[in-house]
Amino acid sequence: MIPGWLLLAVSLGYAALLFAIAWIGDRSRLYPDRPGLRPVVYSLALAVYCSSWTFYGAVGSAARDGPSFLPIYLGPALLFLFGLPFLERLVRVAKQHNVTSIADLVASRFGKSNRLAVAITVIALTAAVPYVALQLKAVAMSLDVLTGAMRGGLAGSWLSDSALWVAAVMALFAMLFGTRAIDAAENHPGLVLAVAAESLVKLLAFVAVGVFALLALGDAAAVREGVR
Repeated sequence: MIPGWLLLAVSLGYAALLFAIAWIGDRSRLYPDRPGLRPVVYSLALAVYCSSWTFYGAVGSAARDGPSFLPIYLGPALLFLFGLPFLERLVRVAKQHNVTSIADLVASRFGKSNRLAVAITVIALTAAVPYVALQLKAVAMSLDVLTGAMRGGLAGSWLSDSALWVAAVMALFAMLFGTRAIDAAENHPGLVLAVAAESLVKLLAFVAVGVFALLALGDAAAVREGVR
């Protein structure tokens, strides 16, 4: 198992690296002014769709059910391949009506109804909170597995809750590099660059897991079959 102090140092270092990347991206505009780099960064940033829970869900589903996990990823891929006219129209409507959220978008199509916007906001919030909780749970589980810690009921102080500190760091990051003004035309080059860098780390992690599964676990399975 990894010592807790070492894991803490690595986690803080990784968070500091993402903060630095976002800070540099906000001030130097590394990719918006470079046509050759812009598609790469935006493509990697789309992997924000793959959250921390995806690591468990995708790998677990693949191990249990084989390729049945693919539709979750084929849907967004097909949308970007064949649904670009729809996305372009969505962007035009958003700019035309200065839309900043899904509630604004839906309400703008029905006479800018405030009641409808409030209802959409409540529905979106109700749906998003459990999903965010899953992400925090996935991170906390990962830290527990790496350190060998076991959670048992109400044991332990809330100060030792890894999910709490992960949420605090995420909140700080969102406040510093997220939405700072309610403007549909506002850009976040630093945030997008940080997400792209994180997605590159995720990609390398998935490749490493795949290589390990094919080489180590595949050989072990072959040995077991040979013994039988």
